[in-house]
Order: sequence, then C-alpha cells, then structure tokens
Amino acid sequence: MPISRREFAAALAAPAVLSTKVDAALVKRHDEAVERMLKQQITDSSHPGAGGYADEYGLFHPGTGAGLLEAFIAAWACPQSRHHHVAALVERMKLAAGYLLKRQHEDGTVDLLTTNFHSTPDLGFVIHGAAAAGWLARESGAKEVWAAIEPFLRKAGGALSRGGVHTPNHRWVVCEALAQINELMPDAKLVRRVEQWLAEGIDIDADGQYNERSTSIYNPVTDKALLVTALKLKKPELLEPVRRNLESMLFLVHPDGEVVTEISTRQDQYNRAGMERYWLPLRYLAILDGDGQLAEVARRVEERGASLSAYLRYPELSKPLPAAAPLPDNFHRLMPALQIARVRRGGLSATMMLNGNSRMLAMRQGGCVVEAVRFASAFFGKGQFRPAKWEKVEGGYRMTQSLTAPYYQPLNPPRRVDAAEYAAVRSLRPQSEVQRMEYTVTLREQGRGFRVEIEAQRTDGVPLTVEVTLRENVKIEGVEPARGQDAYLLKSGYATARVGSDAIRFGPGFGEHAYTDVRGAEGRLAGQSVYLCGFTPLKRTIEFSVPT
Repeated sequence: MPISRREFAAALAAPAVLSTKVDAALVKRHDEAVERMLKQQITDSSHPGAGGYADEYGLFHPGTGAGLLEAFIAAWACPQSRHHHVAALVERMKLAAGYLLKRQHEDGTVDLLTTNFHSTPDLGFVIHGAAAAGWLARESGAKEVWAAIEPFLRKAGGALSRGGVHTPNHRWVVCEALAQINELMPDAKLVRRVEQWLAEGIDIDADGQYNERSTSIYNPVTDKALLVTALKLKKPELLEPVRRNLESMLFLVHPDGEVVTEISTRQDQYNRAGMERYWLPLRYLAILDGDGQLAEVARRVEERGASLSAYLRYPELSKPLPAAAPLPDNFHRLMPALQIARVRRGGLSATMMLNGNSRMLAMRQGGCVVEAVRFASAFFGKGQFRPAKWEKVEGGYRMTQSLTAPYYQPLNPPRRVDAAEYAAVRSLRPQSEVQRMEYTVTLREQGRGFRVEIEAQRTDGVPLTVEVTLRENVKIEGVEPARGQDAYLLKSGYATARVGSDAIRFGPGFGEHAYTDVRGAEGRLAGQSVYLCGFTPLKRTIEFSVPT
C-alpha cells in the first residue's frame, strides 16, 4: 500500500548523507565509464569544445557537460571508486563546468542542436545532471566544483521560471529541474513556477499511461521527474501517477523484458527497448511501498539501469528490496483508454491494436516474433487498413473501416480552372461512379493463439494483400519466394516460423495473385514479410498458434 503523507515526510526527515552501501560491480562499471569519458573529454583550452566532446556528427551538445560532471563527481565522491578524491578529476570537472557555461545563452537557456534553440525544456534535461552534480559536489566537500557549477544553475533558474515548453512531458522535466535548483538555492519564484505547471494536472489516463504513451522514453522521463519533484518539494501526491504508470507497465512487458512500444505517439514507436530507464522509480517505490512486483522488475534491470549518482544522492535506495512477487504472466487485459488488448500466456505475448493502427496484431512466443499483421487493397491508392471503429464482441474485438472513392464531373456552372487551382476546386465538382470499400476485421484469442477474420467487400475484383512481418532472425518454413529480398508468398497451407525451439504456425494461405507492393500501402517493415494474396470480395480467416 502507498505510504501516508506523514510517513513520507518522516522518510525524508533523515539528514542527507552520501551512501556508502554501493554494489562493487556498479562502482566498477561506473569507473570504466569514467575512464572512457576522460579519454573523450577535450582538455586543450584553445579548442572551441574544451571541457566536452563532440557527438558522431561533430556537434557539441550542452548535455555532454552535465553528463561528464555527474559521472566524474559521483566517482570522486564514492569511497569505493578508484577515482575517489583524485585531484586531477577536480580539474576535469571544472573544465566540464566551463564547457556548460560556454553553451548557455545570456537568457539562461541552451540549444538542442538537432532541433530546439533557446530551449527551456532542453535546459531542464541538462539541469537534471548538472544539479545532481552540484548537490554531490556540495555534500562531498568539492567546493571548487560547486563554485564552478553554481553560476550555470543560477542563470538557469531564471530561464526555467519564465520559459515555455513544447510537449506534455516537458512540463514535468522543467518541474524536476526547478525543484533541484530550489534545493540548492532556495527561491520562492522557482516553487511558484512548479505550482503553475502542476496546476494543470498530471496527464495520465485510465490505463495508467501518460499523454504521449511513450513506453521506452517519455514514460520513464515523466516517472523520474515526478518522483524527484515529489522528493525535493515534499509532495507525496506526485508519487501516485508514478505508481499507476509502473503498474500499467507490468502488463506491457514481454517475457524477455522488451516493452510494448506500438502504443507510443513519439519517436520510440516500434523501437526495441527494455525497462532499464525505469530503474530509479522502480527501485525507489519498491522500497518505499514494500512492492514485491516492482522489486522484481528493479532486480532484473539493475545491471543495465542502476546509477551510482542516484545511489549517492538517495541513500534510501541502498535499503534491501522487498521479497519478489510474481509478475503478471497469464492474462487477457483490455486497455480501453489505449484501445489495445494485451495477452500473456506464459511465453506467449501479444498485442491487439484496436483503433487507428495498421498493425492490428503483434505476437511472440519466446524469441519467435511476429512484428505485425496488416493488410491493404489496391483501392484507389488508399486501401491500407487502419481501423476507424472498434467494439467488443463475443470472444474478441471487431474493427471496421469504410472507404469511398468518387470520380469528378465538370464544374457546374462551367468556369475556367487554372493549373494551380485544380486541386482546390475538386470539392466543388459533382461526384459520380462513387466506389466503396468496407473492411471488417475480428480478432479472437483461440487456444494458444489467435484468429484474424478479414472481410473486404462493396467493390469487386480489387487485389488485396495480407502481410505478416517476422523478425529478421526467424526461419520460415512452408513459403516460397516473392519479389524482393526477405519476401515470401504463402499460397496455401500453413507456414511455421522458428527460432530455436520457439515456433509460431500461421495460415491457411491463399495466393490468387502475387501483387505484394500494393500502391498506397505503407512501406515494408524491417524484417521478413510473408504475403497472402486475394481479390475482393474477400472473406478469410488466418490462424496464428503456438505448436504443441
């Protein structure tokens, strides 16, 4: 159960001291990272990038300086590190602080050179590392380092207290940065700005996902931001959306730890990622709440997600995790706010996308992964199936889409149409020979697998192609080559996809034509594509099952 406000306040009442209970393996990994950074950092004072280093494109980002500072001071402050109290590291930190100052505008903001300029939210991201470094420097007695960081933080506080944002998560990123600076340099205007943003309410839906539904990037960004803001400003109510999001994620993780990214509205959609970025809120709330499920996930990502800086700044993280509790692995869960259904049956994991997404089904059995099932017809170059409506039906979900395609008559009354305005006057033309296409798809869980029932009708003789995309490492049996690399036809019978002992069987196939690159359809996905091809009117059922 979540702790009370009084218990939360009591948990924060202990004096801030640097933790000494840090896993030796974590310190070793951190020290190795510091060694790499020391080699990368430019020490030539005449170089325009002195104190930092460039990315692979030759760009010098402000965040590089914050990253160096946080990594270096954590090693310097940690008694177990081989860099503990090494004087030369202080000089490197002062160089990094100077690099940060050179990349800060007079208004206190910084640039994200790939897209945002004079950017408050990107300043917020930079502050997270810079303020963490400032806190560690002050608490560990690195006075010269704190003196070098303080001007950057002070100017940033003014920018953050007046600047704007772009995306939903930016609000909480800025709140986190303001709370961190206020801890170091208390200022009522910083807290007032936090209150302004918080007054908008946290953008979390009934299924426990934030507005952007970014399961591998901005979920963990928001969870961390709200956690840190809650801790710094003693606002335990901000922990509740973090709890809800972490609970939601328990149902959005595949057996191997890879997260479901199909639902994201940001750049991580369809990317492959794990839960490592959630480590801090996972471990903190597992300990705070005595939550065995969060503890189990935190243990699994500890090696890849743990931060030495966080352990030093939040000594409560060093407390033992509670006993592990079993994670959900046998469920069929409709998540209506997300408009998806998630299914886990042991090693079988699947997502049914019910609205707006062409990838209506993705499933996997162990390492054998069907990335997507989707279809398109050659209906006027706009026949990609993207469900517009869905409903729950007996045993599953029904999705529909209606398409129309007219021809256009002369303008009435007639008028001259210049070349540049042809498209603009289309809506004024009478329509004729209007063609229609009605798609209906029903998804049902069946045994250890799924039935995909596809209907397409109203205009006859239209080529339609179903595409089953499999991950690149899958061996496919029962198919024959199609045009293009890693492309196959399933003309009849069943195909079997295998990775080691893991397998998924699907079919029956149909092969009335071999038109796989349907005009107007979405481009091929990465991996291997198996095509099933027919003509409208079409009514077919494709079964996906785990062989016994």
